Amino acid sequence: MVGRRRLGRQFGWLWASYAVSAYGSGLGFGALPLIAVLVLHAGPAEVSALSAVGPAVGALIAVPLAPWVEFRPKRPVVITMDLARFAAMATIPVAYAFGWLSFVQLLGVSAVAAAAKIAFNAASGAYLKALVRPDDLLVANARFESTNWSSIAVGPPLGGAAIGLFGPVTTVVADALSYLLSALGITAIRGQEEAPRATDKSAVRAGALLDGWRHIMGHPGLRPLFLNQMLVAGLIMATEPLLAVLLLRQLGFPPWQYTLAFAVPCLGGLIGSRLARRVVARFGRHWVFQTVGTLRVIWLIGLAFVRPGVVGLVTVMAVELAIIINMSLYSPVLATYRLEHTPKHLLARTLSAWSIGQQASIAVLIALAGLLADVTSPRTALTVAGLLILSTPLLLPRQDQTSQHEPELSRSHS
Repeated sequence: MVGRRRLGRQFGWLWASYAVSAYGSGLGFGALPLIAVLVLHAGPAEVSALSAVGPAVGALIAVPLAPWVEFRPKRPVVITMDLARFAAMATIPVAYAFGWLSFVQLLGVSAVAAAAKIAFNAASGAYLKALVRPDDLLVANARFESTNWSSIAVGPPLGGAAIGLFGPVTTVVADALSYLLSALGITAIRGQEEAPRATDKSAVRAGALLDGWRHIMGHPGLRPLFLNQMLVAGLIMATEPLLAVLLLRQLGFPPWQYTLAFAVPCLGGLIGSRLARRVVARFGRHWVFQTVGTLRVIWLIGLAFVRPGVVGLVTVMAVELAIIINMSLYSPVLATYRLEHTPKHLLARTLSAWSIGQQASIAVLIALAGLLADVTSPRTALTVAGLLILSTPLLLPRQDQTSQHEPELSRSHS
């Protein structure tokens, strides 16, 4: 079983640190838009901009960070990115206390947090590959996936209660402190990290910025997986603000039901992530890409048929549960394949390129879906997103594409 496999004390510290920051982020889920509405009295356009523009700017900031992450020891980078997110988030309660909080500050914090998250994920992904054996990567990624979904299931309801009891910036404080605790946890990891082998010239050359994308687009398996993931993630995330407007404003769902509709299905993430290793062992990785990759997208259209009352609540929960079970099974398999098929000297840049592309796609599709909903209606925009996502399995790789180019784990930097 995934839960019984021992991966060592060093991985344990990395996992514990990830869990602390994940649960802190779960508590602070949606905190910035909520503060924009409750404290700054922002309108729909400003809230949409906060959801799309901040992360998009963060993705742009992360582009030049990728080579910087690549050619440095990963453990200090992970700690630095945690501290950067702590510092950025901590400015919000300070500004709130002195009456200085502004919408521009929220945008800036959103951008910095997004950029730091991309760099953190790139460095921690590369660090993970150095910490655990190759045959344990899927187990490790499944544990991260399980932690992520459990934090989303538990965090937002508790965060909502905390905001109601202690005020609008309470969860931001918790989120900021979680990054600080995560950084302290990473410092507990012992052992000498192998220094990246790169010349000064290779570290600063302009082409280093694009090497991650070149690797992805040149690899027969990673390229279709990347394009598929960009569209799937973007279209799923684009439905969130649309569904919020539909459920809360048009169908009259109380906030606690809205929170419940998204929190409970996240427990499905524990199911999918724990099944990942067994499913790969029985059916193979390519079956997961093709079958589970298709199953995670066929349910989204169901959100267009949500109605008021208990039936509507159950519909949302059933759709979200089906999506999350399949996503949580698919994601660790994808993450493991990506690590196995990326040479060490390109890991950070490849993971950064992947995150940047996905974040940019999410920002663009959220903005387009918002515009469509404004011109038509949220239900129409949900229908369009649900229909478009049904075409994404056409981008999934064929058997010969995922079996080509076996990983060259020992290849040195050219």
